[in-house]
Amino acid sequence: MQMSRGGQSLSGIRRVLSGAAQRRVAIAEGIRSRLWPVPAMCVISAVAVGVALPELDAAVDPHMPRGLSGYLFGGGADAARELLGAIATSLVTVTSLTFSLTLITLQLASSQYTPRLLRTFAADHFVQRTLALFLATFAYALTVMRTVRNQRSEGAEFVPQVAVSVSYLLATASVLALVLFLGHLVRQIRIEMILGHVSSEAKATAGRVLDRLDERQNDIGLPSPPAQPAVIVAQSSGFLVAVDRQALIAAAVEANAVVWLDRQVGSALIQGVPVGFCWSAESGAPLDEERLARLRTCVGGALRSGPERTTAQDIGYGLRQLTDVVIRALSPGINDPTTAVHGLSSCTTVLCDLVGYHLGHQLLCDDDDSPRVVLTRPDLAELLDLVCTQVQHYGASDSVVLARLMTMLRELAWTTSLPDHRRAIADRLIRLQQAAAEQAFDAAVNTQLEQLASSVREAMERRWAPTTSLTRT
Repeated sequence: MQMSRGGQSLSGIRRVLSGAAQRRVAIAEGIRSRLWPVPAMCVISAVAVGVALPELDAAVDPHMPRGLSGYLFGGGADAARELLGAIATSLVTVTSLTFSLTLITLQLASSQYTPRLLRTFAADHFVQRTLALFLATFAYALTVMRTVRNQRSEGAEFVPQVAVSVSYLLATASVLALVLFLGHLVRQIRIEMILGHVSSEAKATAGRVLDRLDERQNDIGLPSPPAQPAVIVAQSSGFLVAVDRQALIAAAVEANAVVWLDRQVGSALIQGVPVGFCWSAESGAPLDEERLARLRTCVGGALRSGPERTTAQDIGYGLRQLTDVVIRALSPGINDPTTAVHGLSSCTTVLCDLVGYHLGHQLLCDDDDSPRVVLTRPDLAELLDLVCTQVQHYGASDSVVLARLMTMLRELAWTTSLPDHRRAIADRLIRLQQAAAEQAFDAAVNTQLEQLASSVREAMERRWAPTTSLTRT
């Protein structure tokens, strides 16, 4: 009995710790993906420094060495007020310009590429820190200005030399930051930079969430659910953005059950609609009402939903963004097949990285290696469907796009040797060949596409031949 209570206590502590970790991740993700938190914190800090530095000035200015005071502001109170006022006024103008340029960039990214890139631009640390510097300099200058007194004011004249000098340094730094910000904005809005950033973020997500193929995995097969398992419904609507795996295991152990989560991270949840099911770990029979209710509550708490998808645990979100860029480039209003081909190259980079991880369902076991939780994750076939299906539909009439899709399969076939991956590649190749056969290409293009299809099959046999001209775009 004591061991049981101890186990329950340990399970409770684990749930508390995992819940705290989940909240920290949510807060960090929220701060990272919004424009206002970093500038707001810097403004508060600037006001605090603007209050503290004049107090320090009052204490140290009379004893300031001449060698040091020569480098500080040496004007009177009126000159200090004019300087601080000019800094505050100019920073308001510069901040307005920066906000305008940022909004124009967001609008361009949304209309030209995909609305799902807005979160990526808003999470740009350089933009956040530049806005923070401008707003902090403005707030600091106003705060210091209130402490400057001339002879016409009550009391003796007071000019905080250190504080005014710091405002000058901040203004100089703001000018440099504005120049760097303009260069950064021009650089970041280039499609190659956008594709590279999304690809890097997608690969970083895979590294956090997935296990590499060379890492040891348990040999336990997936449990077979009974004929009528109990369902677990979503407690809120939105996108599934994160799953607390430790909380799920702890809940399953406490209820002595097996939980099968039927929705992937990134899926849309509807409140009251099933997201998974569960059954008793001992007999496979349904759980009693009390244990089932407690398990449903714990599982619901382990699933975090939000208004939009994020890259925290969503393996396919990066590919979704890249594919949206490709589809938008193929639309009649944009008609930019070169961007589409570059986007498919970025998709290939991500897919070639993902095949180095364990894809598909993930089995989570407790400390006794008993199956407890099954997480649904995309396998390579699903990821290929995500990348290829819509692109093939909208770009089937462009031989260069079809050639790039076949080249992607060729590069994937060379990268992976798993039978499941090879089957997914072969199946997708058949679909691409069928799509190409339905188009009215000339004989030369058809010949090149057939050669590319043959090169995919050769790559699966570890053979590599020279490429055709269609793949050199």
